Amino acid sequence: MIKLFFKALRLILMPFMLLWAKLAMPRGIVRPPRIQDKIDAECRQLALYHFKTCPFCIKVRHEMARLSLPITLLDAQHDPKHRADLLEGGGKIQTPCLQITDQAGGVQWLYESKVIISYLQALSSPPTPEINT
Repeated sequence: MIKLFFKALRLILMPFMLLWAKLAMPRGIVRPPRIQDKIDAECRQLALYHFKTCPFCIKVRHEMARLSLPITLLDAQHDPKHRADLLEGGGKIQTPCLQITDQAGGVQWLYESKVIISYLQALSSPPTPEINT
């Protein structure tokens, strides 16, 4: 009975969550093309496993949009292959989850929206130049 209640609640709230996600999407920051190209290249090594109506996933997607990060989105809710990949690689079906592939092919899985957002903010921050004194 409780499962049925929450399923019905999700069905009722889903359109509102999707509308909120769309309407509240921030505009991305604009960087010089050379810097944006470098960030775009780094983002090709990233993939975000998400559920469309998960509030924590929406929060991460909003930050990706704000930071102008073109990260591949993988729907782990409705795509069985992505769901299986998330379980096999990350060890659990929990979203959001950021898959980070390094140059050598090693993979790291980041869970928790706050951790993912911190990683994305560090990725998009320009390196500070060293000052020789």
